[in-house]
Amino acid sequence: MLDFRSDTVTRPSPEMRKAMANAEVGDDVYGDDPTVNSLQAYAADRLGFEAALFTPTGTQANLLAIMSHCGRGEEYLCGQSAHNYRYEGGGAAVLGSVQPQPIENEADGSIDLEKARKAIKADDFHFAMTRLLSLENTIGGKVLSLDYQNRARAFCDDYQLRLHLDGARIFNAAVASGCDVTAITGCYDSVSVCLSKGLGAPVGSLLLGDAAFIGRAIRLRKMLGGAMRQAGVLAAAARIALEQGPFRLHEDHANAAYLAAGLAEVPALEIDPSLTQTNIVYARCRSGRAAELKKALAAQGILITAGDPIRFVTHLDVDRAAVDQLLAAIKQFYRQS
Repeated sequence: MLDFRSDTVTRPSPEMRKAMANAEVGDDVYGDDPTVNSLQAYAADRLGFEAALFTPTGTQANLLAIMSHCGRGEEYLCGQSAHNYRYEGGGAAVLGSVQPQPIENEADGSIDLEKARKAIKADDFHFAMTRLLSLENTIGGKVLSLDYQNRARAFCDDYQLRLHLDGARIFNAAVASGCDVTAITGCYDSVSVCLSKGLGAPVGSLLLGDAAFIGRAIRLRKMLGGAMRQAGVLAAAARIALEQGPFRLHEDHANAAYLAAGLAEVPALEIDPSLTQTNIVYARCRSGRAAELKKALAAQGILITAGDPIRFVTHLDVDRAAVDQLLAAIKQFYRQS
């Protein structure tokens, strides 16, 4: 089975499975799981923060960040297309009583900082108090420029806002930007990082920030049911993902660019290959037959997400040969239909 639905479908390597089986563990709720502690210390040092917290999911990491920065009845600014606004069950509002103030994303995934300025509420008891700006990198596979992120940092300093990054694919962003990841993380008060996407861990994300912020997040993680016991079994694989995963992401980007170029040769699909920056490719089916294509590909052991547009994601479990197989199957489908 070839799975192009998401990079969340990656399977742990034999090295990860061995590390999980042999992991030294303790009770992480008491703070004495040595493998978790080692992962968190390594992550904080690698990404340039005082502290880090291992969480079961990226959704929880983002929620912890928002709730740690904002109190009940306060608000955060975010993109209309942001994952923590659209795809995380409204958790900030439902569980944190924190109001989201969405702003339409620009074509490059950024938020117009002038629009953000106008969205900041006045210090008036009629309004929720604006506390946080949340960005996402990458967003829909698009990479925020370093210049923009530095301007966002200055903007937040000017208006006394905290700045959070949903960095689920931050290492993809770093690879595409040609920089070390700390050039990105240095702009933010907090960052979430997903370990179970392109980096290849089976489970887990990280939240990073200063020590006081992570202290608040630890309390909230317990309240939200995210405190795990012998979590070192998971942290062992996560450590390998964090140490080794970033070094092969350029392969996923190259395969995505190759896929985009191949899809551009199919007249029934609408795609601009130049918009593919990392490992996510979007193409529209001109005839509106995405669901039929999905069914035909599934019959050949190939899985895709048949939205409008169709999204294809490359990752460590699909190599160049797999991309060729996908392209051949798509071209065959349109020739026969």
